[in-house]
Amino acid sequence: MRIGIFTEYYYPSVGGVQEHVHHFAREARRAGHEVRIVTSAMPDVERAAPDGPDVIRVGRSLPLYGNGGFGRVSVGAGLSRAVAELLARERFDVVHVHCPLTPVLPWLALHHARGPVVGTFHTNFSPGRLWALTWRWQQRYAERLDAAVAVSHAATTAYEGRLPLAFRVIPNGVDVARFGAGRRVPALHGGRFTVLFVGRLEPRNGLDLLLEAFARLRARVDARLLVVGGGPLRDRYEARVPEALRPHVRFAGVLRDERPDWYASADVYCAPTRIASFGVTLLEAMAAGRPVLASDIDGFREVLTHGREGELLPSGDPAAWADALERLAADPARARSLGEAGRATARRYAWPIVAAEVLALYRSIGVSA
Repeated sequence: MRIGIFTEYYYPSVGGVQEHVHHFAREARRAGHEVRIVTSAMPDVERAAPDGPDVIRVGRSLPLYGNGGFGRVSVGAGLSRAVAELLARERFDVVHVHCPLTPVLPWLALHHARGPVVGTFHTNFSPGRLWALTWRWQQRYAERLDAAVAVSHAATTAYEGRLPLAFRVIPNGVDVARFGAGRRVPALHGGRFTVLFVGRLEPRNGLDLLLEAFARLRARVDARLLVVGGGPLRDRYEARVPEALRPHVRFAGVLRDERPDWYASADVYCAPTRIASFGVTLLEAMAAGRPVLASDIDGFREVLTHGREGELLPSGDPAAWADALERLAADPARARSLGEAGRATARRYAWPIVAAEVLALYRSIGVSA
C-alpha cells in the first residue's frame, strides 16, 4: 500500500513524534509498503544529513512555545494549495496524520485528503483558551478521521467528553536491538556514578529539578550528570549550574546516532518530566538495560511499574530524587536487577510489533495491502 504520513514534527528536530514517524516508516517499508513522510522545512534547525527521496517538505516550520515546551507550526504562502496538489499527485491509499487536531499541516492534510485517514494523538494537555476558540474546527476535523489512535490512555484525556472519538491505544515503540547494543563512551570510563538526562531543554521536561537533586547528591556521592538535548533555552540551563558543580555536569547537545552509547555510559536514567503522554526515552533506557527514575505522572505509569524497572517519584521534590539516586549508587546489584527487568519490558514495545498493529488497523478500515 502507499502510505502518506503528515507531521509537523520530523527530523532534523528531535522528539518522540519524530522517532515514532521515522521508525514506523522504516518498518512499513521493510514489510513491502511505500511510505512518504510529508513535513515542513526547518530553517532554524541544523540538518545532520540530507533528506532521502521519501521525505517531502512543504512550507517552512517555525518553533512555537506552549504547554511548557516548544511545538512547531508550518507557514508559507500557497501551503494549502501545495498540500492539495501533493495529495492529488501521490494518490496515497491511506493518509496518516500525527497530532491531527493541531495547526497547520495536519489540518490541511485532513481538509484535502479524499481517501481513508488515520490520526495518531501524542499529547497529554489540559484544554485552554485556544481549545475553546477552535472547538468547532476540532470537531470538524475529528469527524474526518476514519480511525483515531492514541499512544497512551494519557493522550486521550483532553478529548474525552469533548469530541466524538473512539480511540485505539497503540503505543510508541523502541528499537530494541539498537539501544541494546550501545558501548560506553571512552571519555566517560571511570568509577563515578553517572546520571543521564535525555530530552529537549524546556520547562516541562524538568531539568531544573534534576539539577537541584544532583547538587544534593554530589554532597554524598562522587557523581556526574550527563545532559543530552538542546533547544533555545540551553544557555539558560547551563547558567543555572553553580560554579562548583560545573566540572561534574556535561551538556552534550543534541545526539541521534550516538544516543545508545550515552545510555550505555550511564548508571541510571532520569526523566523528571512534569507532563507527558508516554515515555519514549524511558523505553530507550530500558532497552539499554539501565534503571529508570521517572516522574510519577500518568504517561509514565503506563510504561514503568514502580519497583520493577525503576522508581516513580514526585515531580516537584528534588530531595526525593536525590535520595533515590543515592540508593541506586549504594546498591549496584539492585540497579542491575531493575535494568534487566527493563530490558524485558522494552521487548514488548519492539517496533516490528507496534508497526504490525498500525498496519492491521489500516486493513480494518478497508485499506488493501
